[in-house]
Amino acid sequence: MSVAFAGNSTTSPSREAGPLRVMIVDDSVVIRGLISRWIGAEHDMEVAASLRTGLEAVNQIERINPDVAVLDIEMPELDGLSALPKLLAKKRDLVIIMASTLTRRNAEISFKALSLGAADYIPKPESTREASAADIFHHDLIQKIRHLGARLRKRSAVASPPLAPAPHAPLAREPAARPAAPAPAAPAVHAPSAPLTTRPFSMQAPKVLLIGSSTGGPQALMALVAELGPVIDRFPVLITQHMPPTFTTILAEHLARTSRRPAHEAVDGEPVKAGRIYLAPGGRHMRVVRNGTDIAIALDDGPAVNFCKPAVDPLFTSAIDIWHGGILAVILTGMGSDGMRGGKDIVAAGGSVIAQDEASSVVWGMPGAAANAGICSAILPLNQVGAKVNRLFSGDRS
Repeated sequence: MSVAFAGNSTTSPSREAGPLRVMIVDDSVVIRGLISRWIGAEHDMEVAASLRTGLEAVNQIERINPDVAVLDIEMPELDGLSALPKLLAKKRDLVIIMASTLTRRNAEISFKALSLGAADYIPKPESTREASAADIFHHDLIQKIRHLGARLRKRSAVASPPLAPAPHAPLAREPAARPAAPAPAAPAVHAPSAPLTTRPFSMQAPKVLLIGSSTGGPQALMALVAELGPVIDRFPVLITQHMPPTFTTILAEHLARTSRRPAHEAVDGEPVKAGRIYLAPGGRHMRVVRNGTDIAIALDDGPAVNFCKPAVDPLFTSAIDIWHGGILAVILTGMGSDGMRGGKDIVAAGGSVIAQDEASSVVWGMPGAAANAGICSAILPLNQVGAKVNRLFSGDRS
């Protein structure tokens, strides 16, 4: 399953590079004001509209012509899930980020929204008066808007290349009238001009499969585990997906249904066994430890790693003490570089790393960081990762 910037109408004409236009749709005046201030403080984005209901958004989408919409789930007149397909029907390349409070119902709706074409989701804090919760919401929302908007712009540029400049005309990255401003943090790791190099796969037989993912990860994980039955039956599979509590509970249930194998949020102290999928629970890092002769899950409530909790690196690095070089790690779509450092350690210990390729990733941050670090033995489209993993666990080392 892939994230779609999808719909039934044609893509809107590409706009010259400029600030990302963001439409905020939320019935809370407090949330609308908060997000508007945050976006207004970023030089590479602007508020295109601030609306109270999904119906207003659907009626005005063509006039506003935003790049990104932050869409609340619970609203009067037309809720977010109902507005979603109507918005995409009118502007199929619209990047929609669903926003909701952390309830099981809203988590289920967010997963449904992803299947209908939403690009991502973000949990809203129950109270914006809690400084730490508001700070996390602020950081994550701005990063998601920037990364997903940049991917949209890149796709539009490929689909509609700009006209060649007149001879001797200076090439400007922005209109000349715009004042110079500091560049934003790089939205993703860009593919270098030279082909990426890969290293041979380890000659050691893998004994465990570790997977790390973030933005776009739920859909990628469900597509991947559907193909991994033979591996899951004989080896443990441990997954860290950047995701808050409640959402990981729902994701584990989806993974169990899709893989037709036991999948659950990991429990501190439980043994790690073949035939099961262990998912790091939201808000806690997952590691593995030796417990006598057994291998066990260890959860901790320590600080965020790479701005994430759970993070991929703690899982990757802890596995080395248990399985040494018998590790196959897969890094799927996601923002940032989480998993790259742990992947380096796995390779140094004799294991192997596979990264999802840029074209099939929602955001090529995490897999791109691993690919550009030169630690990968393969960089593959998502629809080829499962077959490769099955072959490696069956003895193929090519």
